[in-house]
Amino acid sequence: MENASQVPAPNPPSSGTPTSRQGGEQWGSRIGVILAVAGSAVGLGNFLRFPGQVALNGGGAYMIPYFVSLLILGIPLCWAEWTMGRFAGRHGNNSAPSIYHFIWPNPISLFFGMIGVIVPLIIYMYYVLIESWCLAYALNYLDGTMMKTNDFGKFFDGVTGAGVDGYEFNTGYVNYGFIILFVFVINFALIYRGVSKGIERFCQLAMPLMLICGVIVLIRVFTLDAPVADKPDQNLYNGLGYMWNPDFTALGNPKTWLAAAGQIFFSLSVGFGVIINYSSYLKKKDEIALSSLTACSVNEFFEVCMGGLITIPAAFMFLGVLDPTIISSSFKVGFVALPNVFAHMPAGQFFGFLWFFMLFLAAITSSISMLQPVIAFLEEGLGLKRYASVTILGLITAIGLAFVLYFSKNLTALDTLDFWIGTFMLFVLAMFQSILYGWILGPKQGEIEMHHGAHLKVPSFVQFMLQYITPVYLIVIFALFCYWNMGEYIHSIIANPVSQMSIGFIALIATFIMILVVISHKRWQKQGRKSRFEIPAES
Repeated sequence: MENASQVPAPNPPSSGTPTSRQGGEQWGSRIGVILAVAGSAVGLGNFLRFPGQVALNGGGAYMIPYFVSLLILGIPLCWAEWTMGRFAGRHGNNSAPSIYHFIWPNPISLFFGMIGVIVPLIIYMYYVLIESWCLAYALNYLDGTMMKTNDFGKFFDGVTGAGVDGYEFNTGYVNYGFIILFVFVINFALIYRGVSKGIERFCQLAMPLMLICGVIVLIRVFTLDAPVADKPDQNLYNGLGYMWNPDFTALGNPKTWLAAAGQIFFSLSVGFGVIINYSSYLKKKDEIALSSLTACSVNEFFEVCMGGLITIPAAFMFLGVLDPTIISSSFKVGFVALPNVFAHMPAGQFFGFLWFFMLFLAAITSSISMLQPVIAFLEEGLGLKRYASVTILGLITAIGLAFVLYFSKNLTALDTLDFWIGTFMLFVLAMFQSILYGWILGPKQGEIEMHHGAHLKVPSFVQFMLQYITPVYLIVIFALFCYWNMGEYIHSIIANPVSQMSIGFIALIATFIMILVVISHKRWQKQGRKSRFEIPAES
């Protein structure tokens, strides 16, 4: 598939910040795009899911497959997405369908482009709800309500409506409808302002603020020693050991390697369609090799140094050895176990507020990144203005949010959408992108594109990894994932009407987006859009 005759010659690295793109949006600065990409990656999984994965999968030994997956899967795929996005973006392609079709002018690429739109679209529909939980908890710490609560499991059920369907639509234990509405509106207010004035400016404020909140909570945890007077063994040292002491026998368990690969995969936002969209707003000589690595490093700092040193150690010091069913659930760790910690911690109200406000910031930098790929598609594919695309997307996501909000019992709708879109389809899209880069764009052209304006020389063996090792690694991980998880969710669909309706909702959204993709493709054909094979070599 590679067309070596059309590969442009490499240019020397350039310095400074990105310059304007012709006829489209642009990032205002290099640090802005790095923080935006890092913000899309840093989310609730860094602080809640990662610590539980470490504690359940061999402690410190887990970091061996974790870093192997980072080097084989995470960083190479990020480089590939940055490269393909910038390459297609400088020729006027910003959405997943147009980017994929520019690189590979085949109807199959349009199908995967459709997946590249529905993945961030549907994930946003339930992620914004979880985001509102974080803000609700922060506000309840701010006014002291959380410090008067005795049953945090019941409180969580009251906030989420997990006890009964339609809870939030009726008068109940706590009504958080106004918080959900506020969070929903804030996301669209930011996305309406565009890439530079909205996303970039907010991430430049939110990421440092998130760091400050995290560091304050981390210092508080590290100065606790043994907070429970009659349990001196529940101290900081043993808390860190509980999470990090290595159990090397876990390395012989394939599920440990699967857990590590899955964590890297989801943590870096690979396959969301976000990175490839964000990088499409860069120019040819805007640096991507070092910028991509920097964004990955920021994400890993928050995950390992913040998530890995706060959540589980703090819970151990106050609550002792945790039930594995709690550790394995991000929601139980974050919204049940940790409030118990803050209830017993000196100045717990203040630190509880900081913690959940930090989670809210992490969530909103991720959620706005999910909206932008869909906005890009509506504007590029249908020729809509910003206000029209934001309005249409607002209506679509409001319907999805209402669906998840109504079918709240046991969080079944949320869990079903998260598995089939936020996990299964994410794997599928990432596998397609690895093949698109390694076998369609090709390693030779990919390497040249990657190094336009580069401040870092990416080793040549990375291209070999992207062509052979990374796709195979992904396929193996995906096969194992399906083997261990698919049966349970298929059974859930058969047995649970809400799961069936959730699948029907996914099918409805997919059909709608596919129709829009077909309409957009015909429109692009009338405009005379060209693929990479039809453009001048040096353009």
